[in-house]
Amino acid sequence: MKNYTITTFILLGLTDDSKLQVLIFIFLFLTYMLSITGNVTIITLTFVDPHLKTPMYFFLQNFSFLEISFTTACVPKYLYNIATGDKTITYNACVIQVFFTDLFAVTEFFLLAAMSYDRYVAICKPLHYVSIMSTRVCRRLVFYCWLSGLLVITSPLSLGLNLKFCDSNVIEHFLCDASPLLKISCSDTWFMEQTVLICAVLTLILTLMCVVLSYSSIIKTILGFSSAQQRKKAFSTCSSHLIVVSITYGTCMFIYINPTAKEEVTINKVVSLLISSISPMLNPFIYTLRNKQVKKAFKNLMKRIASFLNK
Repeated sequence: MKNYTITTFILLGLTDDSKLQVLIFIFLFLTYMLSITGNVTIITLTFVDPHLKTPMYFFLQNFSFLEISFTTACVPKYLYNIATGDKTITYNACVIQVFFTDLFAVTEFFLLAAMSYDRYVAICKPLHYVSIMSTRVCRRLVFYCWLSGLLVITSPLSLGLNLKFCDSNVIEHFLCDASPLLKISCSDTWFMEQTVLICAVLTLILTLMCVVLSYSSIIKTILGFSSAQQRKKAFSTCSSHLIVVSITYGTCMFIYINPTAKEEVTINKVVSLLISSISPMLNPFIYTLRNKQVKKAFKNLMKRIASFLNK
């Protein structure tokens, strides 16, 4: 984004109503603290509990780290803006926010696809699970997820660095994002708009295909089980991940594919707020409440902390 006359941007946020701003601040602060607490708890449990030293929890550990990173890249700046009334953000800070929010968001989609593959191997090829999903393979998959995220955002970001901002510096959003920046640029943005859309749609389609293919095989295999208890156990290991996948893909498809959502700025901002605050908060609870191993590990950790404090 070539900066000719503009050194700072102004983030309008969600509303100018002071009472609503107080409510939004309280809501965001609580959801942010719950997100951080929940995801840090999951990361801690996967490190300290020997029963959670499996590929599934290794991926969950990385997913929780991504959730913490994504919500931290979005929410604290907006909380600061509301608390101080200072809506400005420097040009460089805006570029950095766009880079990290996009990187974490795109990487998350590839990681969800990798987690689907892990569930496929666990249920459809249980005898070969340990050899296929070795520690080395899991680490490589996580590395490739980050690399894929970086490669996807490279083209749009490089084009964005050439944008000119001549007249307006007012961003109709609570964070720096591609769409509102394109609207205030005085450059020809048609090619970049198409590039952003293509990258977003390709990411959604490719990762969703991996998820759909994995779960098609999983469902087919589970339905072939003779025991109802086996089927129930197999479904329970996938249900949490499937719920998270549904929430993540559903909200993003709403933004990128629904024409009304693209045209309506207010709806886009509200959906973005939900993605950056509600989803990272809900995901730890979804995995915890529906997973007996995680609940057991959490109880054991609480007992260890209690016994340590009583000494």
